[in-house]
Amino acid sequence: MNTTPAIRSVKARAVIAPISRPVKNAFGVIEAAPLVLIDVDTDQGVTGRSYIFAYARITLKPLVHLIEEIGRDLTGRPVAPFDLMALLDARFRLLGWQGLVGMAVSGLDMAFWDALGQVAGKPVAELLGGSVRPIRAYDSYGVVDPGADENDLKRSLEQGFRGIKIKGGDGDVANDERMVKGVRKLIGPDIALMIDFNQSLDPAEAISRIARLAPYDLHWVEEPVPQENLQGLADVRRECSISIQAGENWWFPRGFAEAIAAGASDFIMPDLMKVGGVTGWMRVAGQAEAASIPMSSHLFAEASAHMLAVTPTAHWLEVLDLGRAVLADPIEIVDGAVAGRGPGFGLVWNEPAVAKYSV
Repeated sequence: MNTTPAIRSVKARAVIAPISRPVKNAFGVIEAAPLVLIDVDTDQGVTGRSYIFAYARITLKPLVHLIEEIGRDLTGRPVAPFDLMALLDARFRLLGWQGLVGMAVSGLDMAFWDALGQVAGKPVAELLGGSVRPIRAYDSYGVVDPGADENDLKRSLEQGFRGIKIKGGDGDVANDERMVKGVRKLIGPDIALMIDFNQSLDPAEAISRIARLAPYDLHWVEEPVPQENLQGLADVRRECSISIQAGENWWFPRGFAEAIAAGASDFIMPDLMKVGGVTGWMRVAGQAEAASIPMSSHLFAEASAHMLAVTPTAHWLEVLDLGRAVLADPIEIVDGAVAGRGPGFGLVWNEPAVAKYSV
């Protein structure tokens, strides 16, 4: 008997969710999280859920429309993520995967896997042949002031986080050094400290700035130059003593294959929303294992905890809790780690909050 559920309908909803603290980067400040919530209803009475981060309010309505239009085309088809990814690849091959189409396809793929987990009564990690386990996490900040943000940083340490990430590039190198020096003094020598430049530097400036920050024992420098400049990333990596992290803005497995071939970074960190969801992530995890590259996550801690549990070179889970306000059962930090939940990804909407924050 065929137990594979079929897609009955797809619904997408836009919300502006409050976050616990603003995230300032080199290009501005994220005061709240524009999210698209995805529900894939099936003929077996389960609803697969996922959410994606729209980055800006202006992209919410286009994403909602796109997801629902793709969903209408998929109505009646079995929830078979591999087959659906191949179908959508053919449909969008001439247009390309980047941008809103890639985000929509990835978000749908996550919801498909969530539905399969619910039908099986298993967490996605188990569905993929692994098991749920605590994944080491770091707390993700924006640009910080070591004095004004001291209490928040200390709270992260009290939660057991063994890593802290901050953002640079909001000013000159002296400003970055003041921030890094202050945070390092506050958290001590045993906590991993990462800095993310969000693609804000050119290679020459990145090399110079990283050299200035090297004495503060940085665990990695993230996206120092534009993500598409693979040669520039490779040049920075070659010239610097600090490990280079990148990947949140590389699209689908092909993007990672090209970056790994270019020697663009020491570490990689796929974003489930841009890598092709669960289906794309697993293909990149195989590339990372073959190249012996440590692999971390970007955003979506609820789902990423499952994915890192089945990633051979699992490194760090990023905690930037964008979905907390609209989830009935948000993630828990236990001794600085996050364990995935089930069935599926364990996502349940807080419907009163969804109604409150909907746009």
